[in-house]
Amino acid sequence: MAIDLRKLILALALLGAFLPFANTLYASYQVQRQQLMDSTLGSNLAYATKLAKSTDDFIQSAQLQLEYTAQLLSGQMHDADRLDTEAARLRLMSKNFNSIVIFDDTGKVLATSPETLQLQGRTLASAAVRESIRSRAPLISKPYLSATGNFIVLMVSPIRDPQGGFLGAIGGAIYLQKENILDRLLGHHFYRDGSYLFVVDGDGQIIYHPDSGRVGKVVRGNRAIDDVIRGGSGTAAVVNSKGIPMLAGYAPVTATGWGVIAQRPRDVTLAPLTSLMRTVFLKTLPLAAATVLLLWWCARVIARPLHMLADGARAMDQPGTPQRLRSVHSWYFESRELKKAMLLGIGLFQKSITKLREDVNTDPLTGLGNRRHLQARLQDLQEQATPFAVISLDIDHFKRVNDTWGHDVGDLVLKQLAMHMQDVSRADDVPCRVGGEEFLLLLPGATVASAAQVAERLRRQVEQAGMPPVGQVTVSLGVAGWPESGADIAAVFKIADERLYAAKRGGRNRVEFHVPVA
Repeated sequence: MAIDLRKLILALALLGAFLPFANTLYASYQVQRQQLMDSTLGSNLAYATKLAKSTDDFIQSAQLQLEYTAQLLSGQMHDADRLDTEAARLRLMSKNFNSIVIFDDTGKVLATSPETLQLQGRTLASAAVRESIRSRAPLISKPYLSATGNFIVLMVSPIRDPQGGFLGAIGGAIYLQKENILDRLLGHHFYRDGSYLFVVDGDGQIIYHPDSGRVGKVVRGNRAIDDVIRGGSGTAAVVNSKGIPMLAGYAPVTATGWGVIAQRPRDVTLAPLTSLMRTVFLKTLPLAAATVLLLWWCARVIARPLHMLADGARAMDQPGTPQRLRSVHSWYFESRELKKAMLLGIGLFQKSITKLREDVNTDPLTGLGNRRHLQARLQDLQEQATPFAVISLDIDHFKRVNDTWGHDVGDLVLKQLAMHMQDVSRADDVPCRVGGEEFLLLLPGATVASAAQVAERLRRQVEQAGMPPVGQVTVSLGVAGWPESGADIAAVFKIADERLYAAKRGGRNRVEFHVPVA
């Protein structure tokens, strides 16, 4: 199926107009999207780095507090009241720890704060306590479940005598699943738009999370967590435990090997951009609609001359086509040149058609009408009920001419006879060659009598003209008329032939005509 040029131009114009626009819009969206994501990742990295530093500072500060209290208790390990006082003072003064415990070099608890822990006199057997007794050095434990059933991180500082001997240790516990210093340090940074931060230890175990139910969970397969527990810092696009894409920035806490991860939902980050692009689209929609209308109008104006020329091409054989083509307003070069070419082509085409029609209806030797032309004229006369007369004639002794002088001379004689027939014919008369030397002259509107006069004039003209090199040539003629000689046209032509043969039998070079019966 052929494509309409107007639709093709419109489609190409729209394609040319909107593809660059769509590409620009898409490229702008991608660039701004990446900028927003990079900005969020950078902000989260800076945020995580800042909070990691704050956490690191807190750890160092808390260790100094424990170390200072341990120095105060150096010579007072047997003073139960003093131990209770210092434990309570340390917990209540800084509020860095949820509880304080003081134990000797065997792990036996000498003092606690608060006293509700009911650990007094018990020997602690946790891995953190055993490690602190073994190493006799400051340490920060990995998260573990304490004897009181709390999930804690224990910070320990050794207590030594003046000679440096190991007497025991003082430990500060942070309860990870209850209100603690990390909540106060990090909790107010929780965002309502879905952003949050959390802290993991060196094994990928969550030790702080806004959702306390997540504390203690070990996370695997998270790029940010895997990198930060190796001491790295940076940014990553990750998916959280709920399947939400997040943009994370992370940094390590040097003192403990922990990692702080700050992250924000990707969709929240991109929401302003989505709204902006929607606004841009809606703002450009009226202009786009106007552009489409303009392109449609331009396509119509450009295609109209070609469309009209195409219509002309489909009707090349119709008489009024050249006039219609000349009226086409070809306002640009291509259509103007095409119009010129089509007018020239149609002229040549119609000349060819005319010539073809003439060839189809004309005897090629004499230029007279042939049987096809005769039949067409007879049909017209019959449809219009126009009476006519017919003269049937042929050349006397024409075979003798061919045998004596040859066919070339015979053809010349035929051509000269055709000229005589045309000479005696009116404008509407139809001279025809219907056989070798057989001719007919159709006279519309003529009676048998008037046709007989025309026949006699033709006979005399041929006889008197002479036809070199043959010399004198004569013709015999038979005349009949319709409807004078009969109502049937075929019968009328038969009567004319009979009159022709009667002329030949009567001595040739004469005219015989049918006398209608009154």
